[in-house]
Amino acid sequence: MGNTPSLKHHVDNAERTGVFQLTKANLTEFPKEISRLKNNIRSLDLSLNKLRLVPSFIGHFTNLRKLSLNHNRLTEVPPEIGQLKKLENLSLNCNLLISLPSSFSGLSSLRTISVNENKLQAFPIFLKDLKHLDSIDLSKNKITAIPDGIQSMQVSELNLNQNQVSTISEDIAACSRLKVLRVEENCLQLSMIPKKVLAESQISLLAVDGNLFEMKDFRNAEGYESYMERYTATKKKMM
Repeated sequence: MGNTPSLKHHVDNAERTGVFQLTKANLTEFPKEISRLKNNIRSLDLSLNKLRLVPSFIGHFTNLRKLSLNHNRLTEVPPEIGQLKKLENLSLNCNLLISLPSSFSGLSSLRTISVNENKLQAFPIFLKDLKHLDSIDLSKNKITAIPDGIQSMQVSELNLNQNQVSTISEDIAACSRLKVLRVEENCLQLSMIPKKVLAESQISLLAVDGNLFEMKDFRNAEGYESYMERYTATKKKMM
């Protein structure tokens, strides 16, 4: 785009408000001009562009609380994103990401992360270290398993719909705050849903439609009655 009047207007406005939004602008690279906003920008939205790379200087935006880069062409994000200690909301939907950097474990204020409709192949286990993280959306990727070692994860909702999940570690049953687990349209056999998830977890909504078993068989699974007690109790609270 270059230093067009429009870009200058957005930069000047962001300098006053702390909010920079430039969507549907056919951007192919981050505007270098925004680097001077590193100390005061709180929200950055460059969705619906043609970005392929996120520059390493993103790590300098130390007051950033919301970052949206949806609908771009990103194949990776730099580890410097992990320096954003105040970031609360991160959206990377509809890109070409194969993996996330382990430096995401440094996003100590993160509350929601959404990376749906990408090409992630493995569950980003390092997200379990984020104590304020409440919601993870990894739907429409290529993730094959919910791995061991996930028991300390603090989220209340995990969405893995439309992946290739064929195994679920029973460690997920120990996640003390997890209420909603979505694994619809995956590759799960009924035997791959651990009994502890039904009988002993805090999960009160387990969405499993569209897997490799009939729902009538799911309703006959061991532990299903305990799960339904939690489901019904949650429904009553919402009424």
